[in-house]
Amino acid sequence: MSKVIERWNVHPNSPWLRGVRPDKPVEFVEQLGSWSAYGFAEVEQILGDASAFSAKTAAYAAVQVDPKFQEGDISQMDPPEQTKYRKLIGRAFSPKVIASLEPRIHEITNELLDAAAEKDGFELVADFAYPLPVRVIADLLGLDSKDFDLFKGAAFDIIENMAGLDFVAGGDGIEDQIHAAEARLKPLLDYMLDQVLQRRERPREDLLTYLIQSEDDGQRLTDNEVVNIANVLLITGHITSTMMVGNTMACLDLERDKLVQVREDRSLVPTAIEEALRLLPPAATLSRVTTRDVEIGGVTIPAEQMILPWVGAANRDPLKFDRPDEYDPARTPNDHISFGNGIHYCLGTRLARLEGRIAINALLDRYPDFTTDQDKTAFFPSEDMVGVRAMHVLPAEGSKGKA
Repeated sequence: MSKVIERWNVHPNSPWLRGVRPDKPVEFVEQLGSWSAYGFAEVEQILGDASAFSAKTAAYAAVQVDPKFQEGDISQMDPPEQTKYRKLIGRAFSPKVIASLEPRIHEITNELLDAAAEKDGFELVADFAYPLPVRVIADLLGLDSKDFDLFKGAAFDIIENMAGLDFVAGGDGIEDQIHAAEARLKPLLDYMLDQVLQRRERPREDLLTYLIQSEDDGQRLTDNEVVNIANVLLITGHITSTMMVGNTMACLDLERDKLVQVREDRSLVPTAIEEALRLLPPAATLSRVTTRDVEIGGVTIPAEQMILPWVGAANRDPLKFDRPDEYDPARTPNDHISFGNGIHYCLGTRLARLEGRIAINALLDRYPDFTTDQDKTAFFPSEDMVGVRAMHVLPAEGSKGKA
């Protein structure tokens, strides 16, 4: 078991986090009413083969979501529809666009850490790891910073109340909980629709305007499609970055020798981040549906069966990784699949890595002896996500985290 999991007893019902491997890489799980895949090769195959494993899982889930929330959601699409939308959105995350954001990310990072320096200690997630990627994506979309509280409330509500396992397995009262969460998202949907309507009347130089004006074979996105795409980018688009920063610092804080190692050799910052992504993947599992009878992991799964590829378990597969439960900030190569695989590989990967590199370097600059109140560290409760929700940073003696 890794030290991070042991220290905070993260998701006690997830054996794969504790180095426990199932007898088979693929099995049917009665309590979930679906198949689960744990081996790296099997999970990689599932995520890489869209013809056999469809992303259109909503119709097979135990809880049905209002279709209006799914319109324009590429995570629920297969080719050729998915290809069209991905190409459209992908242009906004090109290497050139992401590189142009680096000065702004540095600026936001310094602003947030300057504000944190005025406190006796600061909350890493609430004061830094959350607002950094939200402000970056909000800038891209052209949204006002005064509305950040609305974004935060919606994002945390999704993480804590609309977890993927709830959709798959159902349970007593879960349908009411999901629909109540949908209702709580209405203010954000209304807000984003208002922003879309404003751009239609008065276009700007921002991502919302780009989405509104983009055409494919003479067709443009509907208002609801733009709203949903923008919400996916705003909410789920920053969750990985937020958890990535928190998880990396949780690993380094707990293993002080490795904190010193990374602090003294900054070339290790990118690999330290990748290792945290492998060991503590923000999205621990995804979902797919078989399109036909398919053999995988030594078993044959019939058509139209839900299967959960457990990315977190795959990232700890001893057949793929040496010392799989150890946090090694110098691990290379590190071919984890926390950003997915195949046609659904995360569009925001390049941006997340840039934000993470800038954020971790800045934290090590400002807090070279980074220390937290470990009793105030907590992880998100959803078992299909692994991420720090709260972490109280203590300033070094005689220092307030100034640059």
